[in-house]
Amino acid sequence: QVQLVESGGGLVQPGESLRLSCAASGSIFSINAMGWYRQAPGKERELVATITSRGRTNYADSVKGRFTISRDNAKNTVYLQMNSLKPGDTAIYYCNADIRPTSSNYYYGEWGQGTQVTVSS
Repeated sequence: QVQLVESGGGLVQPGESLRLSCAASGSIFSINAMGWYRQAPGKERELVATITSRGRTNYADSVKGRFTISRDNAKNTVYLQMNSLKPGDTAIYYCNADIRPTSSNYYYGEWGQGTQVTVSS
């Protein structure tokens, strides 16, 4: 039906950068807000950044000034540019989107399967 697929994760050293992508596919009528969340071992999933359909953004304090969320509505894709990465950024990063399927009048929260980001020297 509707899928979110993340890509771009990997292993980097502190101070380096990664760019995550998340593409929505399927029978989609519209996508409202999109966002990125992350979960480190032994910790709860936490919000990293969100972006509305109009481009308004929100960031966790821990990533402000380092991460940038953006989206391409024509491609149903959200991005997370991660600069100046720190070991504390190590986590599985999950894409989230509020998606209205073509068959529904409602939006549903959808999640990707996650992509691993490891920051280590």
